[in-house]
Amino acid sequence: MAARFPILYLAEADPEDAVLSSGPLAYLVEAMPQASFTVVGSPASAPLFADTPRLDRLIVLEREGRLDWLGLWNQVRATKWGLVVDMRGTRFSDKLRRQKRAVRGEDEPGVHKVELAARVLQLDEVPPPRLHVSEATRAAVDRLIPDDGAPLLAIAPGAEWMGRRWPAERYAILASSLCGPDGPLAGGRVVVIGDESDRDAAHTIRLAMPRNRTIELQGRLSKLQAVAALQRADLYLGGDSIWTHLAAAAGAPVVAAFGPSDDAVRGPWGGVVVRGPRSVAEFRKIDPGLNQAIQHMNEVPADRVLKAARKLLAERVNAGA
Repeated sequence: MAARFPILYLAEADPEDAVLSSGPLAYLVEAMPQASFTVVGSPASAPLFADTPRLDRLIVLEREGRLDWLGLWNQVRATKWGLVVDMRGTRFSDKLRRQKRAVRGEDEPGVHKVELAARVLQLDEVPPPRLHVSEATRAAVDRLIPDDGAPLLAIAPGAEWMGRRWPAERYAILASSLCGPDGPLAGGRVVVIGDESDRDAAHTIRLAMPRNRTIELQGRLSKLQAVAALQRADLYLGGDSIWTHLAAAAGAPVVAAFGPSDDAVRGPWGGVVVRGPRSVAEFRKIDPGLNQAIQHMNEVPADRVLKAARKLLAERVNAGA
């Protein structure tokens, strides 16, 4: 049976960018129950949308060469699309048969990525990043994190570049304080998410917690499974990484330590960001390409992040969250 209103959504190749701009797709899912969806992404970004409701096809564009785009053309050209949403800002989408087309424009200095994504659909309100999670995905995660009624603190200590990685010892200090007897998450458990390469950081956190109160899931969850886990978190702590944006997309209360990245443009949407004394411009003076083996994040003190976490938790209690 042909879809009454087929929508083609071209997601960014970079998974972090794809998460930041996921709000418009979630908006369309809710606002247009008569629509079905075909999502195109890279090997890294496509799996983020695997649980999208009414998903007809999930197409992986393996590379960005001419033959790859030609192969994609052959898969989507036969359909007359109700709407084509092109988050990559390509000319490819202009050639397709469609009723309407929405294309992302150039980035603007000082404008957050989430706001720029909302402009693609010319929305008055900015939809927050959101990734859909199926019951099957949620059930798989629930088996790994049994619910014992205790608060859950999620921590993602890793980052792709050491310059954005906050010291694991400081995450351990926060975990111990927040989940300790006098902490706002007293008696809570810690779940560590991230890549397998975050194993040492996870062990550092585990050693600061009482026995059997840390669940190490680094390297064991897909990005979408991580969203399911983060939906259960009473608080999330992380740095400048995709895991932090996944936490924001999951609706978790987020506190993130930032340094050499511009949080006004790429900060976790709706989250709390704690910075050190230096601005992004000052970081660029010593590391112009933001790629050197420098531990920039050492200047973000643990006490400031702890204070922000306590404040956020208190606000949520007062708001009845």
